[in-house]
Amino acid sequence: MAQDFTAIMKDMMGAFPVDAAAMQDAFKTQATLSEKMSGVALTAAEKSAELSSKWAKDTLAKAADLTKVKADPADYSKAYTDFATSSAEAAAEHMAAFAEIAKKVQMETVELMLAAGKDMQEETTAAVKKATTEVSAAAKKAAAK
Repeated sequence: MAQDFTAIMKDMMGAFPVDAAAMQDAFKTQATLSEKMSGVALTAAEKSAELSSKWAKDTLAKAADLTKVKADPADYSKAYTDFATSSAEAAAEHMAAFAEIAKKVQMETVELMLAAGKDMQEETTAAVKKATTEVSAAAKKAAAK
């Protein structure tokens, strides 16, 4: 009985063959998408880190001016006001730059997903057509027995 069941399973699996090439293509497509998505994320992280570093360096340079001795006590008030004003301006500029990085990531991600969707749809269509042909041939062969 065990041999009969094994033969039945073998025949059944043979009637529905797995297309290894299609599986490999699907894996390559997924791996390529992952590589591109990682590239987008890493580039954005790098640009964000550079921007954060520049912002910190600029702030520290401006803070150094705050610590310098002033001749007139009123100059301290002006230095703090100038620092606050320049810090607010820098914050607005840097936040706009961060927004541009995020916008670029979003656009690139959408483009990648659309391209991947198109590729996957084409691969799926080809695999379904091939499987339909093979199953039909197997069904005809089985009916002829």
